[in-house]
Amino acid sequence: MLPTRFPSRRADDAAGPEPLMPSTSRAVLSELVATAVFVFAAEGSLYGLWKMYSETGTVGGLLVVAVAHALALAAAVALSINTSGGHVNPAVTFGVLVGRRISFARAVLYWVAQLLGSVLAALLLSLVSGGARPMGSALGHGIHERHALLLEVVMTFGLMYTVYATAVDRNDGVGAIAPVAIGFVLGANILTGGPFDGAAMNPARAFGPALVGWNWSHHWVYWVGPMIGAGLAGALYEFVVGEQPDQAPPAAARLPEPVEDY
Repeated sequence: MLPTRFPSRRADDAAGPEPLMPSTSRAVLSELVATAVFVFAAEGSLYGLWKMYSETGTVGGLLVVAVAHALALAAAVALSINTSGGHVNPAVTFGVLVGRRISFARAVLYWVAQLLGSVLAALLLSLVSGGARPMGSALGHGIHERHALLLEVVMTFGLMYTVYATAVDRNDGVGAIAPVAIGFVLGANILTGGPFDGAAMNPARAFGPALVGWNWSHHWVYWVGPMIGAGLAGALYEFVVGEQPDQAPPAAARLPEPVEDY
């Protein structure tokens, strides 16, 4: 496994009472809760429109869904960024993994937590709505899978690049606006891509509703596209745009991998 280039400071390092849970366990639980919060509010906005209007494919409906997704993601990132990094998205975790900011074992745990959080949110929505099936993500009329795939790559690239520049690489205090910036780019991308393929940009966002509603049409697009886009953005920022050290520190000076990060 490649070493982490810029190890993050952990809350456990500060002097204080012994935490009830190890840092990895708290981070994984945080990802589960944050993803559930995001998917519940994001998918719930579709439920709300469906409950109020028979026709939801309008400009007003698109704007409502975009704002709901933006606010929900901003809140989810804010509530988990200090514990887990605020990924809330398997594609974001993959992009961070490409940039060597997280170990593979920890990334797998994040993926499991994010998918479970999405499924939990979809189940709760189905329960509170009286058994209505989740709407999830779907291709628009006349949109081919290859078009949707490219769209997901481009939109997720923008989302991941924003995540990297604000939440991952926290320079000059820009990390404080990370949740807002990430929410804004998600909402803007939904306004652009929503009518074409639902603008998921997040495999977990698509997976929970697809599983609970048992609708797997074109589902692979919402995995392959975001993973490619996030991986490209993570690699570009980490190895090209981000500040590069002049030379690697000597082996004796490198910080060891935290025990909890495998």
